[in-house]
Amino acid sequence: MNINEINWDFNEAGNWPIAIKAAAIVLATAVLIGGWIYYDTLDQIDVLEGAKNKELALKTTFEKKQQKAANLDAYKKQLAEMKEQFGAMLQQLPNKTEVAGLLIDVSQAGLASGLEFTLFQPLAENKKDFYAEKPIKINVVGTYHEFGNFVSNLAALPRIVTLHNVSLVPTTGDQMSMSALAKTYRYLDEDEK
Repeated sequence: MNINEINWDFNEAGNWPIAIKAAAIVLATAVLIGGWIYYDTLDQIDVLEGAKNKELALKTTFEKKQQKAANLDAYKKQLAEMKEQFGAMLQQLPNKTEVAGLLIDVSQAGLASGLEFTLFQPLAENKKDFYAEKPIKINVVGTYHEFGNFVSNLAALPRIVTLHNVSLVPTTGDQMSMSALAKTYRYLDEDEK
């Protein structure tokens, strides 16, 4: 049979040769499947990929939370230790009545180191969240080793004392002059906060 002899009218499709009918059925099926995939299945594939990504994110979150939950007792123990350490540090801060004694301790630490005070000026307190800073301007004269002993003596005090804006200037011989701002801290009472 010659292809030119076939009546290509769609209404005459029943008279087409079997090979052409089969090809038309395969073509129609392919178009139908292609349309189905394009309009329905591709959207479902995108939804599936989104669900897979969400699943991975949820698994990661779950693993992190599971790890935290497994270490909960260790975290609680660590928190208790931190509270205990914080309490011990707060005890190192003097209360209002102990500040005067601490000022005496700072001056005695300098005198015990062999330093000569040329200025020892307590300044006004600066209140912070739960503590107050008590700055003290100091100028002392002595040797390098005496300054080292002084700083060591300050560190050995039972209360917290820090040195800021330290300036060393040579004077005569092995003598030096040191100016600094020593800060001591105290815990604020509830009525002061």
